[in-house]
Amino acid sequence: MFQVPPNIPRDNCPRRRKFFNWLMTRVFGWRIDGMLPDEKKQIVVIAPHTSNWDFFVGLGLIFSLGLKVNFLGKHTIFFWPLGVFLRSIGGIATDRRNPKGFVDQLANEFNNRDQMLFGGAPEGTRSKVEKYKTGFMRIATAVNAPVVPAALDFENKAIVIGEPRWPTGDLEADMEWMQNHFKQFKGKNPENQ
Repeated sequence: MFQVPPNIPRDNCPRRRKFFNWLMTRVFGWRIDGMLPDEKKQIVVIAPHTSNWDFFVGLGLIFSLGLKVNFLGKHTIFFWPLGVFLRSIGGIATDRRNPKGFVDQLANEFNNRDQMLFGGAPEGTRSKVEKYKTGFMRIATAVNAPVVPAALDFENKAIVIGEPRWPTGDLEADMEWMQNHFKQFKGKNPENQ
């Protein structure tokens, strides 16, 4: 059974945790392999991101563990009443047209909190790409937080959590490591990887 380390932010909703644990593991047959590091602040990169279903699978598993995870969403989806719900489950609205502002905004969120578990997919990965965008690694560098790869392995119905990587200062090498890690897993639509 997956154990959540003590320094990881948790939600305070045991009913939601029990319901989603039953739904994701018993009904849909998903599991989590690996362990999150016991760090108060970390960035979990979720890939391969090949369909809109990835968000719902990831959210269901997050709820089943009782984690308090923050994620980014385009500011255009944070309209009323959906925006109220998205913020209540950890959503942070962002305007991605300004990449420097995006990195600064998230770095400020990290610096203003004692704990923060941020999860997201590299932008531009729902369709086939040669290289992931670098925003999450630039954020990790700015706030000195580890990056944890979490693979959505649809073939085996598992989220596979890999070893964390602290930014080395060599952005190209860090990104190459990340992309190579995810190549071994098949997303929902593997033709988009």
